[in-house]
Amino acid sequence: MEDKIQEKQKNELVEWIKAIVFALLVAFVIKQFLFTPVLVQGASMMPTLEDKDRVIINRIGPKFKSIDRFDVVVVENVLLNKKEENIIKRVVGLPGDKIEYKDDQLYINGEKFSEPYLDQYKKELKDTGSLTYDFTLDQNLGKTTVPEGQYFVLGDNRRVSNDSRNPEVGFIPKERIMGTTSIICWPIEHIDFSFN
Repeated sequence: MEDKIQEKQKNELVEWIKAIVFALLVAFVIKQFLFTPVLVQGASMMPTLEDKDRVIINRIGPKFKSIDRFDVVVVENVLLNKKEENIIKRVVGLPGDKIEYKDDQLYINGEKFSEPYLDQYKKELKDTGSLTYDFTLDQNLGKTTVPEGQYFVLGDNRRVSNDSRNPEVGFIPKERIMGTTSIICWPIEHIDFSFN
């Protein structure tokens, strides 16, 4: 009788171990290939994202649909200050776009575009300067349009953002985009399920 009890306990333990291993495997697959939490570092996406916010990136979306203008993306392994980092930026230029900023206004292919996500920052400026300095792709990167298969990204905090305007960062190849994000999951007071 005691042998049966021990055998039953052993079988239960094996089943629990299998269930735990399966759960860990599922969690690993989801984190690696579907949805991944990422820590925001720095102030380059303020006020949209603040330093130490945690966002969830959708890793599978960009594999099945196009990346849209104004999507917030996580880009992996950008060489900044001689070390590789992941960065979070907003897609402003799509392949083939001609990008220009003049008098704090975005022009894409000669057409004026509004950027409502910058309105709060523009109102909070303490000086009379512009949030985004004037530039053209040609001036900064030596190209008149965004190359095929690449994107032009900017941080929302334009005065401090190290982004595609900097030749060190430049255009971002699609394969370096880990995923898109529109969910802040931490801290509690910043939780937002569609900040875009």
